[in-house]
Amino acid sequence: AATAASVITSTRADNGITIVIDAGHGGADGGVVGVSTGTKESDINLSISKYLMKHLQKNGYNVVLTRSDAGAVNGGIKYSKREDMRARKNAVRAAAPDLVVSVHCNSYPVSSVKGAQVFFATSALGEKFASTVQSYFNEVLNEKPRKAAVGDYYILNCTEYPSILCECGFLSSPAEENLLITASYQEKVAYTIYTAINSVFYSQTNGNG
Repeated sequence: AATAASVITSTRADNGITIVIDAGHGGADGGVVGVSTGTKESDINLSISKYLMKHLQKNGYNVVLTRSDAGAVNGGIKYSKREDMRARKNAVRAAAPDLVVSVHCNSYPVSSVKGAQVFFATSALGEKFASTVQSYFNEVLNEKPRKAAVGDYYILNCTEYPSILCECGFLSSPAEENLLITASYQEKVAYTIYTAINSVFYSQTNGNG
């Protein structure tokens, strides 16, 4: 089986900031599926993650992807959720990042529910990144504002590094699904995340953090 390190994609950067982008799900775990098209969440997550990586790299960030293709992170023949999550944790620890951004799509039994939302663990810095990304989501993507919230997700709690989880929209909403499956909207979501986290790092380097 491949090791976690073998599926990591990274680049050198010049601003000294490392960001891990975790594309949720993958391999046998496709996540939720679009209510109209059946598109797998894992594919949308990966696409948004790669657009986000592009914007970050272009602007001097060192980027590490926990997965760079449709496969599971642990790369084993037989899928194991526990091993997959452990491989993500190991990838984060190896990168020792300034921020972890996990990319997901949401689902809800009521199809009218829409909107992008950000979750964080209990760290002050994680909350700052989450609230900033949420404000950008509300301004650029959401018809109705949402609030960043504490989330009990493994990727947020598995290491001490500041971490946020971005639910980029609801695949249970036909209208939002039709946006999320398009490359243009995926890049719009990614650019929104990029501009938000860049604003936090910029404020820190200028003594306003």
